[in-house]
Amino acid sequence: MRQSLAHVALLVRDYDEALDFYLGKLGFRLVEDIDQPEQAKRWVVVAPPGPPGGASLLLARASTPEQEAFVGNQSGGRVFLFLQTDDFWRDHQRLTEAGVVFVRPPSEAPYGTVAVFQDLYGNRWDLLQYSDS
Repeated sequence: MRQSLAHVALLVRDYDEALDFYLGKLGFRLVEDIDQPEQAKRWVVVAPPGPPGGASLLLARASTPEQEAFVGNQSGGRVFLFLQTDDFWRDHQRLTEAGVVFVRPPSEAPYGTVAVFQDLYGNRWDLLQYSDS
């Protein structure tokens, strides 16, 4: 049996403001943006730069008051998503220069180098480079 994680749905307030952040600040690539007028929504998928095939984000516009309450807090304030890189310091500098807010500074851990940043809604992410060990 072969399975893999395809998408993680991320609640957003607005598709275009989310795309501005994920494409413009994080440097993600647009995988799909398909209008679905019969459902009054769009199918918007973004992914980090790099080879295709890994998990991607489905940007899901909140459409009810209950969903809107969870925009930016899908994990109760814990780190929610993990962006793995092959060059921590390059990407940390690029993200900082793009205006991404880091809420925990870089640190060395037994597994690698990590810093916590937040997206435009406040969801927390790890920028992470694993050790070579």
